[in-house]
Amino acid sequence: MVLPATAVLPVPIHGLCEPGFEAVAAAFEKNFKLHGEVGASVCVQLGGRTVVDLWGGFRDPQRTQPWQADTVSIVFSCTKAATALCAHILVDRGLLDLNAPVAQYWPEFAQAGKQDATVVMALNHTLGLPALRAPVPLGAFADWSYMVQRLAAEAPFWPPGTRVGYHMATYGWLVGELVRRVSGQSLGRFFHQEVALPLGLDFWIGLPPAVGKRVAPLLPYVRRVDTPRTRFMEQVQTDPTSVPHLALLNNGRYKADSPAMRAAEVGGTGGVSNARALAGLYAPLANGGALYGVRLLSAQRIEAMRQCSAQTPFDATLCLPTRFGQGFMLRMGNGAAAQGQSLRIGESAFGHAGMGGSIGFADPAIGMSLGYTMNQLGAGMLLNECGQTLVEAAYASVPVPAGGPH
Repeated sequence: MVLPATAVLPVPIHGLCEPGFEAVAAAFEKNFKLHGEVGASVCVQLGGRTVVDLWGGFRDPQRTQPWQADTVSIVFSCTKAATALCAHILVDRGLLDLNAPVAQYWPEFAQAGKQDATVVMALNHTLGLPALRAPVPLGAFADWSYMVQRLAAEAPFWPPGTRVGYHMATYGWLVGELVRRVSGQSLGRFFHQEVALPLGLDFWIGLPPAVGKRVAPLLPYVRRVDTPRTRFMEQVQTDPTSVPHLALLNNGRYKADSPAMRAAEVGGTGGVSNARALAGLYAPLANGGALYGVRLLSAQRIEAMRQCSAQTPFDATLCLPTRFGQGFMLRMGNGAAAQGQSLRIGESAFGHAGMGGSIGFADPAIGMSLGYTMNQLGAGMLLNECGQTLVEAAYASVPVPAGGPH
């Protein structure tokens, strides 16, 4: 069925919701009513068929500009999955060896104790470069050459491969430079040519000016005074030498939503997309690697990607338990952790959350992919109540094998 805009809801909601998936539509509506959602989109594909494609609310804080079918927004670390996918395409083609030293492809990287750091360490957040120590100049995140030179010269925070620490922003240049060195194309161009264009995705790493008018500006998260600080935020706010502080704030005053940064190919945090494109990105990965005549990856590579490659009870950056595949987040239950510190997806699923609560993932066990984006940022680096309720509603709408979210 097609949902028209309706005057009885607190916000306009449009789109498609097939019978059997009404729970997703209800959760989407509830986010606006109870959880402070301003503008958002959610999409679910099953077997490559779109069963939910909803958008609603407003693009602006004044709530005067409706969120449109083609509205896009910054998806922060959901971008890491797109960057990792580019690397895996090269692995599948035999051009990039996960077990080879990074320096085999990027000779300048063999400095300061990193000569034996491998490609897979760059993908699974064990490389040891979650941040830069010395101050990053104003606007440097838009300067690819500067950032990769800094990372090549930087000493790791721990011996590569010995500890897990989320590479919050640096990931995009570390993995992206490998893509550039091996393919001969910039990360954004390679992603567009090899992934976004063949699959028809409205997903950009380096936004063209013409698309800028469709971007919903971000609305910052404001912590309530009665909300306890996470261990991550305690480190950020109290220890300027800590990995959490440097990873989050030593960024040259990075403003992801500025036109300059949208245009830059910031492969760790700067992607621009919507739920439809995120679900579309993961749809082939949930269905053996190919859909609609486009083969993205081999089934064998997908199986390897979703296996746990690194896990820890205490992530050196996020200060909580984390689990990663080769470039993707895996299920992170984290018990009754505070908002934004869990990622409850199926045991067979893999994907990536973005700061403030966006999410994209594939679950090959049921052929499902899901995307969710919004402009009002919520708590944490993982999922908060808005995204998590949508994920749970989607799982509740399809048969789930043992091990699905509880």
